[in-house]
Amino acid sequence: MFSVTVRDHIMIAHSFRGEVFGPAQRLHGATFLVDATFRREQLDDDGIVVDIGLATQELGAVTSELNYRNLDNEPEFAGVNTSTEFLAKVIADRIADRIHKGALGEGARGIAGISVTLHESHVAWASYERAL
Repeated sequence: MFSVTVRDHIMIAHSFRGEVFGPAQRLHGATFLVDATFRREQLDDDGIVVDIGLATQELGAVTSELNYRNLDNEPEFAGVNTSTEFLAKVIADRIADRIHKGALGEGARGIAGISVTLHESHVAWASYERAL
């Protein structure tokens, strides 16, 4: 399996519900490094997994929808704990939608799967992986 990873970052604010979250139940900020990895079994006709420029551009478009937001105030996240794991899935699903709409070019239609990893720090991160 071949893969290409592109990176961006987001800065968000949010809070959690539930005793398990301790002090994170209060409003707090988080900065995440965001890695999006695209996988395919065979390279496309140009010998690549995906156009890195387009992949970077589309990841940036997705992360800009979340960046500098208080997720507690976003209607689409009402009643949801916007955990690192949850946000990795949100980003992966949004990238998948863009792939299906052709935003990463026709060659990207051969991508078998993507994974998104959000790095909370140098010692903790969470990922979500999905097929396309």
